[in-house]
Amino acid sequence: MALDAATLALCAKELAAELKEARIDKIFEPTRDEVVLNMRTRTSNPRLLLSARSGSARACLTNETFENPMTPPSFCMLLRKHYTGGRLIDVRTLDDERIVFFDFQCTNEMGDTVVNTMAAELMGRYSNLVLVQKKNEANPEAQGKIIDALKRVDFEDSDVRQLLPGLPYTLPPKPEKASFLTTSAAGIVAAAAEKELHISQALIKTTGGVGPVVCREAVYRALGGRDVIASEMTAEEKAALVRSIEEIQDIYRTGGRPTAVIAEDGRPTEFSFLPLTQYTGGASLVEYSSYSEMLEGYYATKDKAERLHQKSRELAKTVRNLHDRAVRKAAARREEQAQSEASDHLRVYGELLSANLWAIERGAKSATLTNYYDGSEVTIPLDVRLSPSANAQKYFKEYKKKQTAARMLTELIAESDAEAEYLATVQYEVETAQGEAALNEIRAELKSQGYLKYYKMRDKKQKPADFLRYESSDGFLILVGRNNAQNDRLTLKTARGRDVWFHVKNAPGSHAVVMSEGRDVPDTTKTQAAILAAVHSSQNGGAKVEVDYTEVKNVWKANGAKPGMVLYDPYETAVVTPDPELEERLRIRK
Repeated sequence: MALDAATLALCAKELAAELKEARIDKIFEPTRDEVVLNMRTRTSNPRLLLSARSGSARACLTNETFENPMTPPSFCMLLRKHYTGGRLIDVRTLDDERIVFFDFQCTNEMGDTVVNTMAAELMGRYSNLVLVQKKNEANPEAQGKIIDALKRVDFEDSDVRQLLPGLPYTLPPKPEKASFLTTSAAGIVAAAAEKELHISQALIKTTGGVGPVVCREAVYRALGGRDVIASEMTAEEKAALVRSIEEIQDIYRTGGRPTAVIAEDGRPTEFSFLPLTQYTGGASLVEYSSYSEMLEGYYATKDKAERLHQKSRELAKTVRNLHDRAVRKAAARREEQAQSEASDHLRVYGELLSANLWAIERGAKSATLTNYYDGSEVTIPLDVRLSPSANAQKYFKEYKKKQTAARMLTELIAESDAEAEYLATVQYEVETAQGEAALNEIRAELKSQGYLKYYKMRDKKQKPADFLRYESSDGFLILVGRNNAQNDRLTLKTARGRDVWFHVKNAPGSHAVVMSEGRDVPDTTKTQAAILAAVHSSQNGGAKVEVDYTEVKNVWKANGAKPGMVLYDPYETAVVTPDPELEERLRIRK
């Protein structure tokens, strides 16, 4: 559900109270659609999130932690230039508009005090964050000149309203609709009754300021499960709808009650400024203490996945293309090898020509001879420029060349298969990476292997991330690598002789090691470690997953092997079922 104007207005009032006289301490832009302002008040250090993402546009306080890019985007640098140190003097909205204005008193480059505004336009796919310098501090309605916009809108994008630096800031066009929150309930019902639509649809068409879910709630509170045609309403139904709308307006005027609808599987499905009684059955209503808390609870999980998807999209595409190319290369080499191996006829041609030189005329285009291997007649093409003997030697040379190629292709195919297997593990790592730090490690690994370009000035050495840490029910520490580089470090440097090593069989996945500290590792711990190895693999979700395990002293790396690729022998195999709940229970939290 999108944030409607009514809920946004109540959230803005809450922010105005929470952030009164707050100053901007730091500014970050975690993704291209989000800005986070670290604020300071006399009593707290709140963080304000302004999201212009189409599916989750909002303005609220947040407790979420963000991984910020190593190099700040240009829009973030512009924000820091104009807003860092600014004092919040007002948070305001316009009636029935999904725009909230944050006015900051700032100091410009000349040392003069100016008022800079952040206009958070939270309108679905048209959501944007516009930076405006006000012309007249005394007039709150004076919009001023645009400094810049998070998403610039030029004349090609819109011939109605442009958002470009230097242009005057104008409000978006507003549809001619009665306000659901300020128009008399009787007037709303009278206007809706003229429509040949169901009542909820008629309310959506004739009123503004609230989302469809509030219109449906008004009808549900008035008529229960019935949603009749608006023009066919009886006098009693109209009176009931008037009372229902007045009740909702009263809730809004008193500050509302931030409430979310939680489905049976625990996912939030709707939210509003009032309890949505229309949702019955397995769904439950959860009332929050603040609008920021409600919005955070509704969008947090969705946003986290979307942020990571944005950051990993380009890298995932690159790795997928590299893997597909390696697979095609291996297939082409196999085809070439098959052709090379099917070259015995060249040797036979050479032998037959050598045995029948006396019968072949010089300059002949072909020779039909008896194949003494099977008694059949065979016609052999000849090069008219060569003598019969030279033609025979030519076929022997071609046969030897094909045989040499077949032997070399065996090694090349093994290299291509190893490369495809390695890139499959990298592809899995990108898909399961949990944050920007993990993606940076994967990028560094690909650069070290020559798959990505390395820029000496731009690519700073990354501090290696820690392994995933777990504690078994028997008290043993279990370490799991996050990517190939960590897998190598864990298996070949961190682990020692009697530590027990685990990896899913014949599939991409993480290395898992039980740190034995010289003790015998019980079967319970081995089973839990095998389950963790299965969870952190491409086989997570399977019913029966085979996991190989052995002592670390039996694991080694072949010369020239790719990161994360090891050999091991002897070993045993356990069959387990991945259990994410066990993984969550055993994880050591910092």
